Amino acid sequence: MSSSRDARVEDTYELQNDQRLDELHSKLRTLRGVTTDIYDDVERQNSALDDARNAFSSFGSSLAQSSRRAGQAFGITPGGVKQWRTIGYCAAALIGLWILWHVAGWFWPSSPTTP
Repeated sequence: MSSSRDARVEDTYELQNDQRLDELHSKLRTLRGVTTDIYDDVERQNSALDDARNAFSSFGSSLAQSSRRAGQAFGITPGGVKQWRTIGYCAAALIGLWILWHVAGWFWPSSPTTP
């Protein structure tokens, strides 16, 4: 009698162990899924940070190049157009526009207003 009772107790313990093992397996699957999701999220964030770093690096290079060109155009940096030459170009452009305005007045005179 005692051996059948011991067998039932062992079966009960075995069933409890199997249930606990299934619960543990389920928790491990959940934990593995969460870990995979965290890994994927970290990879996406790293990719976004790399893209942002590349964009800022490209912007910095473009800004430095534009600054260098502006410095050369205004004669601030060596090898650029001298300041007096830039002023001369602006003055020549204004005189040219003034002459063009007067020449255009010869071909299209303004009509006199009659009272």
